[in-house]
Amino acid sequence: MPVLAIHRFEHFFRAAASLDVDKSDVKRYDDFVDEKVYDLLLIAQARAKADGRDIVAPHDIPVTKGLQERIHEFRRLDEDIELRPILETITARPPLDLALGDETERRLPDIVGGLSVALARTFKVMDPRLKNPQTDDWDRALRICDLLL
Repeated sequence: MPVLAIHRFEHFFRAAASLDVDKSDVKRYDDFVDEKVYDLLLIAQARAKADGRDIVAPHDIPVTKGLQERIHEFRRLDEDIELRPILETITARPPLDLALGDETERRLPDIVGGLSVALARTFKVMDPRLKNPQTDDWDRALRICDLLL
């Protein structure tokens, strides 16, 4: 991730959950995002196939009420941080049997933003006083997200 992107990533976590993360956390974050986007798109693909379509539509992605709320929070945060352009370039597009529709592609950065807010807030739920997540904190937060997403 470029230096500017790392700076915005750090700023995002401070704004979203008052956390101080550094570039060593970027790899964990990237892996989380890639894994969760893949998981969501696998379910979306199954829904599209079940409906007899060969394109994954936005409504195929299983966005829960909680994730939708985090997406809205991300959009508000992103007005200042401008992380969305970076998310557009780093958001993984895993190989699937079906193609993603144009609108689905356009929505992925917001979904990643919502997942990012959820991850950041998970740290604070685990420990409201946490300031600088360590490896054990990341492991616990990621396990919680795996259970729910």
